[in-house]
Amino acid sequence: MIYFDSAATSYYRPESVALAVAEAIRHMGNSSRGMHGASLDASRTIYEVREKLGTMFGCGPSQIAFTSNVTESLNTVLGGLLRPGDHVVTTVLEHNSVLRPLYRLEQQGVELSAAGCDALGNVSAQDIESLFQNNTRAVVCTHASNLTGNLTDIREIGRLAHERGILMIVDGAQTAGVFPVDLFKDHVDVFCFTGHKSLLGPQGTGGMAVRKGLLISPLKTGGSGIKTFDRGQPEQMPERLEAGTLNGHGIAGLGAGIDYIRSQGMEKLRQKEQHLAGMFYEGVREIPGVTLYGDFSKEERAPIVSLNIKEMVSGEVSYLLTEKYGICTRSGGHCAPLMHEAFGTKEQGMVRFSFSSFNTGEQTEQAVEAVKEIAES
Repeated sequence: MIYFDSAATSYYRPESVALAVAEAIRHMGNSSRGMHGASLDASRTIYEVREKLGTMFGCGPSQIAFTSNVTESLNTVLGGLLRPGDHVVTTVLEHNSVLRPLYRLEQQGVELSAAGCDALGNVSAQDIESLFQNNTRAVVCTHASNLTGNLTDIREIGRLAHERGILMIVDGAQTAGVFPVDLFKDHVDVFCFTGHKSLLGPQGTGGMAVRKGLLISPLKTGGSGIKTFDRGQPEQMPERLEAGTLNGHGIAGLGAGIDYIRSQGMEKLRQKEQHLAGMFYEGVREIPGVTLYGDFSKEERAPIVSLNIKEMVSGEVSYLLTEKYGICTRSGGHCAPLMHEAFGTKEQGMVRFSFSSFNTGEQTEQAVEAVKEIAES
């Protein structure tokens, strides 16, 4: 099997991730729920992973709150910051993990505007700025499209937002572990991430990096291990946003994934992924009948290449790739409905190839040949 679906979830992971999860299952108790060794071991492990993530995102460990995935992070942040009468700006690039919480808030009285994209799927900071209103509370946008791989200029968007006292919320599902992010330098108030993609951790892990001093109303309330007799959730971070037992076993694996990235070098891993994606793009772009989506003129982009072959439904192409060639891809709508409307691919969908540093040039060449054979047939 050749796996080109890393934008959905990492399949290739360092062995150290599995070993860390297994070790945690054997020895870890419940963090902050006891003074015995097993509980303290869990507390230390989780705190160490907070430190690693804080270093990665330019914040302190207490500013890292864990969730089960980026969807929970975005639901927590959007629901915890926006109120009826607020206005929020987003983009057509967004995943449903952004759009559906916003649509629900819109039904509750939040006003919503979405910036459009150009023919290549780019959204400009100026287009977002043009939608600002006196009651604009926040901008929420993806750091990289899960459909095209195009990056958004979060630093410039954040700068423009902060000039107007507007919050900047970023969906980092496709970029955490691939591109450097710094809350202060990038003018970001909340950076939401998932653990199971480029951070190389297990599924069921994720979280958010929250600017110091920003209070978010919790999505869930319950046990926190501290302030038991308070009727409300503790005010302090990260316990404010972490009701209930954390996925300590998964977080231990996430820490091992981060260690691997640090040992190899994020830039080195990103360059390999971009090289493979570029190699694939160059190999398929001249094939008759192949349509590509996204802006490939920019070197800095997520390692994603989405395409269609003639009038074939994307699911049929993806099925042929896996059944005949053993190549795993993603087809369909990719939870990005507004982008498909913009590209006119609502019915056809797209076939997405997404690359990992564990992929090889040989695998990439095989994928190019497979697309060529399908197009010729």
